[in-house]
Amino acid sequence: MLKKSPIVLALCLVFSQAYAQLEPTAGKWKTWFISSVAEYRLPIPGRSEVAQVLARQQKLSAQDRQKITFWNAGGPVYRWQAMMGGLWMSERRYDGALSMMLLGVSSYDATIAAWDSKYAYRRARPFEVDKRIKLLAPQPNSPSYPCEYSVAAGVAVAIIGHFYPAMKDSVLKMALEMMDTRVAAGLVFPSDTKAGFELGQKIAEAEIALTKNYTPQQTEVPKIPNEPGKWTGKNPYLPLLGQNKTVVLSSGSQFRPGPPPDFAKEMEELRNYKPDFGGIANAFRFASESVWEDLLDKKVLEYNLHLNPPQLARAYALRAVGIYDGFVACWDAKYAYWGIRPNQYDPNFKPTLIFTPPFPGYPSGHAALGAVMAEIYTYLFPMDRALFEKTAKDAAESRFQGGIHFRSDNEVALKLGSQVGTLIVEKAKKDGAGEGN
Repeated sequence: MLKKSPIVLALCLVFSQAYAQLEPTAGKWKTWFISSVAEYRLPIPGRSEVAQVLARQQKLSAQDRQKITFWNAGGPVYRWQAMMGGLWMSERRYDGALSMMLLGVSSYDATIAAWDSKYAYRRARPFEVDKRIKLLAPQPNSPSYPCEYSVAAGVAVAIIGHFYPAMKDSVLKMALEMMDTRVAAGLVFPSDTKAGFELGQKIAEAEIALTKNYTPQQTEVPKIPNEPGKWTGKNPYLPLLGQNKTVVLSSGSQFRPGPPPDFAKEMEELRNYKPDFGGIANAFRFASESVWEDLLDKKVLEYNLHLNPPQLARAYALRAVGIYDGFVACWDAKYAYWGIRPNQYDPNFKPTLIFTPPFPGYPSGHAALGAVMAEIYTYLFPMDRALFEKTAKDAAESRFQGGIHFRSDNEVALKLGSQVGTLIVEKAKKDGAGEGN
C-alpha cells in the first residue's frame, strides 16, 4: 500500500477546503427538537481508508453502478421520504402522522448536526485524497465526514423500525446497501458512513423519546352524536387525532373555526351541480394522487435542492410539520362539530366520488392541508406562488366536484390551512437558513 506523506495529506485537505463550501454555516441553523448540535459533535476522524475504497472499486459490477445511480437520485432524504409516504396513512393509528413528521424533522436535525461536524473537521473525500479513486457520481461540494446519505439512512432505520417494526430488517438492509454505494462511488470512506449512520440513529432515537407523549393519552372514543344535521357514519377515523400535541401550533384548537352553517342552500347547490369532464377528472386526481408530495419532489429537482442536503432536508421537514400540524388542526375541528356529509344530509344524493371518507366533513382535510402546503411551498419557491395557490384551490374544489363536501367545508378549511401554514413559515424565517429560492 502506498502511504502519503503528511505534507501531501495536508495539501489534499487544503484543496478540499478551497471549494467544499456547500452551506458551510448550516451547522448553526436552528433545529426542531434537539436543543444543541454541539451535543452531537462527532470525534475527530481517523486515517483515510484509501485501501478499502480502492478494493471496493476493483469489485464493481454493472449492478453496483445501477445501485449507485438509484441511491444518489433525489438527495439523501428522498428515498426514505418516498417510503414513508406509503406507510403512515396505511393503517388506523394515531402515531402514523407522528412517524411521518418525525422522519422529516429528525432527518433535518441530524443533517444540521452532520454539517456541524463536517465543517469542524473538513475531511477530504476519497477521490480528492487519492487520484486512483474514481468519482462515479456527481461531485458533492462538502466535506466527507460524516456521510450525509448515511445520516438520513440512520434516521430512517430508527424511525421506520420503531413505528413499523415489521419493516425494520428490510430498511436496515436497504440502508447498508446505500452506504456501500457511497463508498463504491468514491464519495466517502467507510468510517464516514459508520459515523453518519450512528449520528442519524442517535438523533432519531432522542426525538422519538421527546415526542412519546404527542399522541392522545386517553383511550375512550367519543360517542357519535345522535342529533339532526350531524355526521351519521360508523367507526369514525381517528376521532382523537385533534388532541395530538402539535409542533408549531399551541394546540390543535388554536385556529378552530366557528360551527358549520345550515347546509340547506349548499345542498341545493350540490344537487344542481352537473360535473363536466374537467370537474370529474379534478375530483379523481386529488382523491387518488399524492399531489402535494409529488409537487415538492418536482420543485426540489427544478431548483436543484437535491444537490444541497441541508436545504433539501429543511424543505421536507417543513412539509412534514405542515402536514402534521394541519392534520391535527383539521381533525380538531372535524370532531368538535361532527359536520354532516352531503350524502348523509340527502340520502338520495349520489356523489361523483363513489367513496365518502369515514369521518365528518367540516372542514375539508384536502382543502386545509392544501392551503398549508401552498403557504409553505410559496415560502420555499416564491416564483411559483401562482401554481401553489391554484393547486390549493383546485384541491378544495375537487371535494365539491366529487360531491363529498359542501362549499363551506372547503372555504373554512382554506382559511384554517392558511393560518397554520403562515405560522409555520414565520417560524421557518427565524431558523437562520435564509429566505426561499
